[in-house]
Amino acid sequence: MLAAQRLLFVYNTDGGLLPGLKDLFHKILSPATYPCSLCAVTYGATSMQPEWKAFVQGLPVPVEFLHRDEFARAYPQWRGQALPAAFAAAETGELTPFIEAPEMDAADLNQLMALVRARLV
Repeated sequence: MLAAQRLLFVYNTDGGLLPGLKDLFHKILSPATYPCSLCAVTYGATSMQPEWKAFVQGLPVPVEFLHRDEFARAYPQWRGQALPAAFAAAETGELTPFIEAPEMDAADLNQLMALVRARLV
């Protein structure tokens, strides 16, 4: 098993009400240009996909989700990292890339879940 205390998924979008509304409309009106593949496959119009939610809750490690702006504040040393992405967080708090942006961008929900499962083993 991967030596991770938790997994950290980072959306390629900012947090907050206004950015959330902007993202909602962008995802609906122009899905081909929507910049967050993680959001696109794990969220419907207003809430997390039930299949993804159940999957995350069943993982053997805790999972945390951050928006791009929250991630940049908490981990400024990773500011240049392409997003969306997922990181394995060690007990020390050190992050290691777990799923990088190109892999995230290429995955649908089932592929994303399979990738997480495979890397946790």
